[in-house]
Amino acid sequence: MAEVAAEDKLLAALRARDESAFRALVREYHPSLVRVARIYVPTRAAAEDVAAETWLGVLNGIDRFEGRSSLRTWIFRILTNIAKTRAVRDGRTLPFSALADPARVPEAAVDADRFLDPEHPRWPGHWALKPEPWPEDALLAAETRERLAEAIEALPATQRAVISLRDVEGWSSEEVRNALDLSETNQRVLLHRARSKVRAALEEYLNEAGT
Repeated sequence: MAEVAAEDKLLAALRARDESAFRALVREYHPSLVRVARIYVPTRAAAEDVAAETWLGVLNGIDRFEGRSSLRTWIFRILTNIAKTRAVRDGRTLPFSALADPARVPEAAVDADRFLDPEHPRWPGHWALKPEPWPEDALLAAETRERLAEAIEALPATQRAVISLRDVEGWSSEEVRNALDLSETNQRVLLHRARSKVRAALEEYLNEAGT
């Protein structure tokens, strides 16, 4: 209830054209908007343009927002619609296939043998050999956090957006699906691939650091 009340208060401020409320909203969501826009457009500059156009769409449409979804889901749906339109105009098609059916984009995230569970042959994605937990002090080290950020940035755009929203921003699966217009299966595939690659990168780094 507290979250609903806070969103209602924010909506009232936005509809009253409260500049401080709008600036706070931009500070909170703009970096994520740019990351998601990069799924569809080839450069960060283009992603910044899409995000800027999204904010204009928010300002122009806030009075028509009916609250059928959360405010941030609505904002990100505006973004994806703008980004898709631009991608079609620029002739980019791979991001759509990678989102609509990531299984059609073949890639190996980590050693496949680690995910072959003989007890659950129909459950892809389960660890056959679970990785050892990492020391907490290593995970908290600033250099490790930097390596984590680098690993996320190195991901394909679709995976980077999903893992950023789920694991960095703390979004729920439902919120990510609604914002990116993904099925549950496709969101799970993209998140699994992203987490696998990031974990493999961190394992390699921590193993090197421990030698």
